Amino acid sequence: MNVLIVGSGGREHALAWKLARTPGVTRLICAPGNPGMGSLAELAPVKSGDIPGLLALAVREKIDLTVVGPEQPLAEGITDIFEASGLKVFGPTRAGARLEWSKAFAKDFMVRHGIPTALSRTFTRDQAASVREYCADRPLPIVLKADGLAAGKGVLICRTREDVASGLRVMFEEQVFGAAGSTLIVEDFLEGREASVFAVSDGQRFVLLAPAQDHKRVFDADQGKNTGGMGAFAPTPFVTAPLLDRISRDIVRRTLDGMTMEGTPYKGCLYVGLMLTPDGPQVIEYNCRFGDPETQVVLPLYPGDLADLLFRAASGTLNEGGGKRGWSGAAACVVLASGGYPDAYETGKVIHGLDRAGSLPDVSVFHAGTRLEGAQTVTAGGRVLAVTAVDPGGELPRAIGRAYEAVAIIGFEGMHYRTDIGRTAAVAPGHPRQH
Repeated sequence: MNVLIVGSGGREHALAWKLARTPGVTRLICAPGNPGMGSLAELAPVKSGDIPGLLALAVREKIDLTVVGPEQPLAEGITDIFEASGLKVFGPTRAGARLEWSKAFAKDFMVRHGIPTALSRTFTRDQAASVREYCADRPLPIVLKADGLAAGKGVLICRTREDVASGLRVMFEEQVFGAAGSTLIVEDFLEGREASVFAVSDGQRFVLLAPAQDHKRVFDADQGKNTGGMGAFAPTPFVTAPLLDRISRDIVRRTLDGMTMEGTPYKGCLYVGLMLTPDGPQVIEYNCRFGDPETQVVLPLYPGDLADLLFRAASGTLNEGGGKRGWSGAAACVVLASGGYPDAYETGKVIHGLDRAGSLPDVSVFHAGTRLEGAQTVTAGGRVLAVTAVDPGGELPRAIGRAYEAVAIIGFEGMHYRTDIGRTAAVAPGHPRQH
């Protein structure tokens, strides 16, 4: 099977790492890829936003399956365009991806289909007075969400009235999120633990991957600004087997059935971001693709043939037994970021220790924002590397310890990272194992 991976981040590196170990994959191409992927696949200099260029590449190289990593090409209809040319794509259509690229649509969809989620209302930029009035009547904290895609940063948690005023100014007056913030969702704040559940779907049947948790805040103890993700671990012990059954039945199944009822069957990866509240799991958000950095801990735990799974999902031929799940072991990932991230940061810093860290047993160093300058690998983004370690026996504390052992070997100017990835989960009872 000839496989094309679209994208250049840590998620796509993890996909390439897993697919390169699949016997059925005879050729692997990444577009545009990154320096870390060069040893696993051929790199094609076609950007993930260049859909005509990607289509030409797929046709020319006789690609059997295209796996789309980032959300933007899916929101722009890459699956529709490829399928119109007879090509198979792992990823939803533009209509399916609307669950991610329009939070307002997603909230209305959940209400229509009885999917548990926080109470919310939606406002447009010309309703500034109405939104202020509504916010004044809601209890604090309150959450402001940009409707469109904002690289994981379009969510503001407001704990004071001053925060609310500032957030509305950022969204509507300063227009920090551009068109993505022209429509705003005001949502009640949910208390609980976060979790991420991934379902690989062919439109009807689905397979659940290991439930994970990522760490969005930039500093330890969940302090500071939201980022694209500073680390993750899987499986999370807070999603027990009975709870996962409930999520599968009341959220994943209802979502897929609802999309089919509305004429947009959902094929691809359905990412469900959850808050585990005292009243049960509630949906915070949907993503229409694998998460980043959760992919870096979820895929190493999948014991099956990933290429076959994704191909069957794209073809509508997953095996019977909806909700089937499987994983083995435990994994932790620590993201190494540039100084200043998620605000302004410098790039071009030389990275040391990559080979030595990657040679540790059960450790993989996934590149998220790097480039080559001559023979040196340098920083090229805010989130630079995702250092992942696996414990085959399923002991999360061991995986966390090994990940930080590898982190200690790597260095670049300004490097910072969280030191508490998975800390609360590592001591939790009832760690779920393979089902």
